[in-house]
Amino acid sequence: MNLKNKKVVITGATGGIGNCLVEKFNSFDASIVATGTNEEKLENLKKKFPKVHIEKFSLNEHEKIEEFVSKVETKLGGIDILVNNAGITLDNLSIRLNEENWKKVLDINLTATFLMCKYTIKKMLKKKFGKIINITSVVGHTGNLGQANYAASKAGIIGFSKTLSIEYAKKNININCVSPGFIKTEMTDKIDEEFKKILVSKIPAGSLGSGEDVSNCVAFLASDMAKYINGETIHVNGGMYMS
Repeated sequence: MNLKNKKVVITGATGGIGNCLVEKFNSFDASIVATGTNEEKLENLKKKFPKVHIEKFSLNEHEKIEEFVSKVETKLGGIDILVNNAGITLDNLSIRLNEENWKKVLDINLTATFLMCKYTIKKMLKKKFGKIINITSVVGHTGNLGQANYAASKAGIIGFSKTLSIEYAKKNININCVSPGFIKTEMTDKIDEEFKKILVSKIPAGSLGSGEDVSNCVAFLASDMAKYINGETIHVNGGMYMS
């Protein structure tokens, strides 16, 4: 997978999928900066993967993202791969959803992804090489009850990524999305068992996915094996949604 010594930045690294992303790239001997907001979880990640650099950073601080990207570039000696995995949910039915929670979700999930891409691409242009993988969601394609803000943010990432891929393809920078379905994480472990059965019944594979299913796909897109794939969204959902 030719990822040895590749310089990788992973946002949202402390969650279930984020942990698997770090583990996957670490297994290929990549140089990794893992970011998140939970200091304890970041320290646990460092204990598990001693070679990984950890950085506590809130993507809600938009005015500090350019400085943060420069700091990470200096620490790694460049940025070859960016995985935008960070995201939040603040669910409610649309008529009950207030503007504050609408903005919070879009600010973290969409605007911060835009800014991370913008400032990272500026670094990648120096070498005329880069891989960006943005993590979206099946609900960005299907919609979902009570998730108007989250679905809008994830659908926005897809359209944004397609535009970026057109703008920078000739500079040898590939931008793609990975769209997970329902993945087994701490979050899905808390779902009521009866509701979980209903969810699984809608998945042709008959089970929830794993974080490794997602990280395998991301690693493929980050490698030269996917050098002619650009502007695409790869679905990792067990057949739940087929575009």
